[in-house]
Amino acid sequence: MNTTGNVMQKSASSSSFGLDMAQAFFKPIQKMAPPLPTKRLTKISVVGIGNVGMAVAQTILTQNLADELALVDGNPDKARGEMLDLQHAAAFLPRTKILASTDYVVTATSDLCIVTAGARQNPGESRLNLLGRSLARFSEIIPPLACHSPETILLIVSNPVDVLTYVAWKLSGFPSNRVLGSGTNLDSSRFRFLIADHLDINAQDVQAYIIGEHGDSSVALWSSVSVGGVSMLSSLESHEPILQTLTLEKIHKEVVHSANEVISLKGYTSWAIAYSVASLARTILRDQRRIHPVSVLAKGFHGICEGDIFLSLPARLGRSGVLDVANVILTDEETQKLRDSAKTIFEVQSQLCI
Repeated sequence: MNTTGNVMQKSASSSSFGLDMAQAFFKPIQKMAPPLPTKRLTKISVVGIGNVGMAVAQTILTQNLADELALVDGNPDKARGEMLDLQHAAAFLPRTKILASTDYVVTATSDLCIVTAGARQNPGESRLNLLGRSLARFSEIIPPLACHSPETILLIVSNPVDVLTYVAWKLSGFPSNRVLGSGTNLDSSRFRFLIADHLDINAQDVQAYIIGEHGDSSVALWSSVSVGGVSMLSSLESHEPILQTLTLEKIHKEVVHSANEVISLKGYTSWAIAYSVASLARTILRDQRRIHPVSVLAKGFHGICEGDIFLSLPARLGRSGVLDVANVILTDEETQKLRDSAKTIFEVQSQLCI
């Protein structure tokens, strides 16, 4: 990505002409004390402002998650155009300073950097070749982010998210708790929705996780699914177990292939992943310490003994990033599927030169 260009943060205004119009509208009260030191503002940067990046930016704005939002893209016209379009909605949104540039200096002192940029797969292109191009893109993105915001948390959304989260970790030199991927946070939301849809209840009353790879080898943790605090499998034991097993397998397949269905219908996914990313941003920046299934450094968990790989596990998140991983008890079958998922990721990752 081009890292040259001017920071674009304001449209034409009175400040452009050296005037302080505020003096014409406001007058200080008498005997007032100097302003107190203000609390440090929260800053989020979004790198890559395509369909996903802009949906993420819009969701961040409407949910009032940042005082300052920086957008970075290789296309200067698009960067400025998107910035202006959002700025023009200022009267309808919480107050947020919006910046945009092709230069990563605009991301300086970010609390959270969200990366949605990535290479698009060409027709007939192998997955390995695509990964090679994604690696080249990340080599241009991650080092300047780390340079300008050495204390930031990196949240990777670009696919394949598990491998690229590992790449971001290696390129940044950050401790593992400050690099995570969106992983199966959205998969788990889809999982909860489908279960709730089958049971005709609210998805918020369903506790369920998808872990492992964000992809075909993901693992549905049926053993820990609960509905209103009641174990789902225990409730289904006496109700045609063979039929129930087929239904459960169908639900997991729907989770795995649901993104493909959306892409085939509208050409891309954007809103669901944006809300998923916003939920992660809120948990991290507001130190909510909620548990999310996100892509984390997984070596040593559940017998995963491959090299340093990232895959999704239920992790407690807070202001310092990944605080720890929940001790979810897996069945032997789930454990084996998770290890197989880890091997799938490692086989791809081991072919990268990094």
